[in-house]
Amino acid sequence: MTRYLFIRRLYGPAFLLLVGVNALLNQADILSWGHSWPLYLILIGVLKLAERMALASEGAPSYPPYPGQPGAPVPPTYPAPAPTAPLTGLTPVTYELVKKDDGGQQ
Repeated sequence: MTRYLFIRRLYGPAFLLLVGVNALLNQADILSWGHSWPLYLILIGVLKLAERMALASEGAPSYPPYPGQPGAPVPPTYPAPAPTAPLTGLTPVTYELVKKDDGGQQ
C-alpha cells in the first residue's frame, strides 16, 4: 500500500478522534464546540500536506504515450467504409393505388 493511500485512509479516523477530543474539551469547559472549528481546518491542512508529500516522494505516474507521439504504437488502418445514406428514423413508404371493385358504386 502506498503512503498516499495510507494517508487517505486516515481521514475518517482522524476526524473521529478530533470529535472525541473536542467532546472531552467541551465537557471540561475548556473549549466549546463553536470555537473548535479552527482545529478541523488545521487537521484538513495537515492531512492535505501529508498527501502532497507522499505523492511527491513517489514520483509522477507513467502514462502510455498519446497516439502520434514518438514511440506510440500505430493503430491499424482498415479500408474506408463505403458511404451510406444518412440514417433517419423514417422509412420510405410506397403507396399503391388499389382499385376497389365495388360493382360501380361509390
